[in-house]
Amino acid sequence: MATFGRTPVSGLSLRRRSLLLGGVGGAAALAMLADGAKAAAQAPEIDFDLDTDNAIDLLQPANDAAVATPSADVLGPMDVTMFLWVNHVTVLAWFDAVAPYHSTAVGVYTRIGRRPDSESATNRNLNIAIFHASLQVVKVVVPEQVPVIRQLMTVLGLNPADESVDPTSPVGIGNLAGKGVIAARARDGMNLLGDVGRRYNPRPFADYTGYQPVNTAYELTNPSRWQPQLTPHRRRLGAGVADKGVFTVQHFVTPQLRLVKPYTYEDPGQFQLAPPDHTDHHRRGEYKRSVDEVLAASAALTDAQKVMAEFFDNKLLGIGQPRAVVARRHQELGVQGWVQLFLAHSTAVFDALVAVWHQKTTYDAVRPFSAIRHVYGHRPVRAWGGIGKGTVNDIPADEWTSYLNVADHPEYPSGSTTLCSAEAQAVRRFVGDDVLDWRLPIPAGSALVEAGITPTNAIELHWPTWTEFVRDCAFSRVWGGVHFRKTVERSIEFGAQFGDRGYEFAQRYINGDVED
Repeated sequence: MATFGRTPVSGLSLRRRSLLLGGVGGAAALAMLADGAKAAAQAPEIDFDLDTDNAIDLLQPANDAAVATPSADVLGPMDVTMFLWVNHVTVLAWFDAVAPYHSTAVGVYTRIGRRPDSESATNRNLNIAIFHASLQVVKVVVPEQVPVIRQLMTVLGLNPADESVDPTSPVGIGNLAGKGVIAARARDGMNLLGDVGRRYNPRPFADYTGYQPVNTAYELTNPSRWQPQLTPHRRRLGAGVADKGVFTVQHFVTPQLRLVKPYTYEDPGQFQLAPPDHTDHHRRGEYKRSVDEVLAASAALTDAQKVMAEFFDNKLLGIGQPRAVVARRHQELGVQGWVQLFLAHSTAVFDALVAVWHQKTTYDAVRPFSAIRHVYGHRPVRAWGGIGKGTVNDIPADEWTSYLNVADHPEYPSGSTTLCSAEAQAVRRFVGDDVLDWRLPIPAGSALVEAGITPTNAIELHWPTWTEFVRDCAFSRVWGGVHFRKTVERSIEFGAQFGDRGYEFAQRYINGDVED
């Protein structure tokens, strides 16, 4: 039997970590709800009190070993760009839901009248508003998770069927905030409804820009440009779980993201980023040097580097979790402070993502696997030889593969690096220091790519500062074989400016310094 607040509920047992968007609990909680008896045997009881606890703490993944271990299903059936879009929309709904209970804050999309101080002092109102705002977002963007949040709200003593829009009640404020954000972002360029350019059979989040690669998966005609990869068809993420004999060709995922409306600028083209001269095949010396740097990193892979490559490849952990680590260290922030921190963080990440996709489309740059084959053909190279093979000296270049699966979009700049840099700067500005101090235990054999093999022994990842975190985030992409060294070095600098912009945007809305 699990206990939520003071309400015992039989047949439901959920770990106190992410239950909804941006967390492990989405797919896991649905499975547990489908089999309450099994869940009760696997998960401990939790306790949540609307009057004293923090709803964001419940909706955000916790810092424990289970979350630290990379999970194949952590994002569910969702591309990372869509995950980050959904995450940002959710945070906006949270912020607009708590703004009426703050002395100066105003919502980004909903301007609901300020509530009296007597109401603002209670966690209950903030938590209720947040849960209802979350439900309104979930119903539209990830409807498959509606049973999870409805069940959670029910056991907390809330009524998920209450569609009140009374701007004087926390239920109404939450519903208004969630609906307002969805209405504002439904036509923001991401094609949430899937009907751009279509009358029938909508395709949510589908491309409508007409992007086509210059290379095919079968022929590299321009070695400077992106080549879609031919990959085994996988039912799930991770190694060794593919349909035998079935292969798929990549396509540029959500290229329309470059047209999505950002918050802190008008034109993503205003941000300067040098062309990827290091992967211009006409500059043969630099091109080969870039290739050799990736091969050298592949040949020198350590267990720690493999684990970090997988860790940062999981955007929930690398982008979604660090903000919560800092928030939990600053409990004095309370519900309002957590939401404000998350707004600064997610705005920085969101606006950085739009700018990254603009640059990726502009340069359409080649990935390492294509460049390596172009330079060395069938000649042997020294590199990681594949699962359980370690470093080998005789792998034909056209048989080389990166440690990580290659993402479905062009190489330059590095999205992961840019976003890590942006989030780090936003949180630094918000809390006033560079301290992260995040420790994550990684059990032996828990890697995804080399399951049961890597790491040989249990290890602990530790990032004392954001600066160290960003550097490992950047170079994990080189260790993983999916980016070039110069790409990630430039992406660190490129990303930081969006952290400043995200922080300053949040401060304007927190202080109410915006026009109606």
